[in-house]
Amino acid sequence: MNRKILSGTMSLCSRFTSSSAPPHLLRVGDKLRETRVFSDKDVAEYSRVSGDSNPLHFDSESAKAAGFQDRLVHGLLVASLFPTIISSQFPRAIYVSQNIHFRLPVYVGEEIVGDVTAISIREVKNRFITKFSTKCFKDNGELLVIDGEATAVLPTLSYSTS
Repeated sequence: MNRKILSGTMSLCSRFTSSSAPPHLLRVGDKLRETRVFSDKDVAEYSRVSGDSNPLHFDSESAKAAGFQDRLVHGLLVASLFPTIISSQFPRAIYVSQNIHFRLPVYVGEEIVGDVTAISIREVKNRFITKFSTKCFKDNGELLVIDGEATAVLPTLSYSTS
């Protein structure tokens, strides 16, 4: 099976081009990461598109009255890091499922690190059904705020480490 996966992706690798780094083949255990700070504007735009105008996202006093330190970033906005990370490395990937556990609140202005780690890869009809462990952290990676798993269908296992 491993041989078939490797031989099936070699031609895809040869078509991959990058000016800064050669492509790598995704393997179980590989981790992809992105860091982001969610702003007031991000929260307002997400609220407009989603229709979620809960005052916990806009009013500090409401958030504090509910037991939070300040205004919250929408949990699904934070979780949007996962498909962003996957699609940035694998254009034309199809994001097919996600389960999410919200562990801690994320506040406007906090730096969040999103990690996706390949935990299984299965080749089906020249595509790669890949399951990822998904995690977001704050406080320099010390505090887990979201975890779960995602599945995506990848057109190739080639990605750039740049």
